[in-house]
Amino acid sequence: MKALRLLKWSDSVLWPRTSLYSIPHCHRYPPPIRLLTTWTPPLQPHVQERGQEYDRGEEQSADDELVIPKEMPEYLQKEARLRALPSPPLSEARRSAKLAALHARLSLSPRIPIETLARCLVDGTADPNPDFNNTSLSTLGRELYGYHTSEAILCRYPRLPTAVVFAAMSAYVGPKTLTQITREWGVELVAEPGGEVDPGYLQCKREDSMLIKKHSAESDKDPATALKQSQPNIVGSNRPNPGWSWRRGVSSMTVYDDEFGDMIKGNGGSPHKTEPTTTVEDACARFVQAIMGAVYLHRGKHAAKVFFQEHILSRHLDIGNMFEFKQPTLDLTKLCAREGLDSPVARILSETGRLSRHPVFIVGVFAGKEKLGEGSGSSLNEARVRAAVGALKGWYLYSPLEITVPSEAEGPNAKPWKPVLIDIGEVVC
Repeated sequence: MKALRLLKWSDSVLWPRTSLYSIPHCHRYPPPIRLLTTWTPPLQPHVQERGQEYDRGEEQSADDELVIPKEMPEYLQKEARLRALPSPPLSEARRSAKLAALHARLSLSPRIPIETLARCLVDGTADPNPDFNNTSLSTLGRELYGYHTSEAILCRYPRLPTAVVFAAMSAYVGPKTLTQITREWGVELVAEPGGEVDPGYLQCKREDSMLIKKHSAESDKDPATALKQSQPNIVGSNRPNPGWSWRRGVSSMTVYDDEFGDMIKGNGGSPHKTEPTTTVEDACARFVQAIMGAVYLHRGKHAAKVFFQEHILSRHLDIGNMFEFKQPTLDLTKLCAREGLDSPVARILSETGRLSRHPVFIVGVFAGKEKLGEGSGSSLNEARVRAAVGALKGWYLYSPLEITVPSEAEGPNAKPWKPVLIDIGEVVC
């Protein structure tokens, strides 16, 4: 039996309201809100208003206003207004299930409004207006991350070399780590920012991967082109002579560079960029930093430090694997001379299989009668080097039993301040 096609029946058989021909032609098959329609109103590049929350702070001409015909359906008018915005309006934050889930997943306080969380997800490349992007919050959060991380590392390990401190800072709050944290929080990036996008997505304008590959290929072929492309990032930094690479020593990194020891990028910009874009790592890093800034503004210093300890400092970091000694025996000799100890001497503690294919030697390094370190290897030289490395790590990884960081000595319930150890510094050969 064939299926009956009711649309071919007479209008007298069908209910008048359900008849296909009783519905106007333009409303028979209304398209969804998010889909493109066959007719779109002409949109201008700028919008005068962003709902009730938006205010440009300056008068705009009539040519910049959004022109929407009155005969257009209401849902299409709303879609047109949203498409003209660079980022979702704040009124849409309460309707987003992704934002509510993220707010609960991070265990944020109810005093932190969900509109602030939505603002943390809007990068400066998506919406240039500082009243609606996370630029100010990320700047505050970056300083807070740097402060709490540096005090935790320096107070816990006061003898660490400066290069290892920079590496530990990058491992805790670097862009790659913050990108991984963003993925663990379940935040997804939007393909293209706009007012019609769900506020629960991280919105940014990404760099064109094909353009990056093209410029990198050009720089590989021509070294002069590579120097010219990298020059705008150097010019404009805090260094007095940015073009002189030999001035970038460890001491100058602590004065002129950022908290990771990297040179601060200037404002010259890349000549290939026609509009502000960013990488995924930088956008994710600014988002996590903005969350920290929002917690600090709405909840205070104590809540910000608790958030830092739960999401950043709780991660295990093996600082002992960050050391890389070029001449460990010479460094150990310099260290013993500086501390007034006897010159280090390597002695064999035990061995096995000297004449076999896999011998094992255990060598200890002594300064007088005190053993500084011990190491094993398949040869005497390898065991001696490992013993020297173990002795240096034992010195640099010294940690006091009880410490009080500066942030714990502030506030009404502050701990009594105990001065921390200030070391002379690392050994420079």
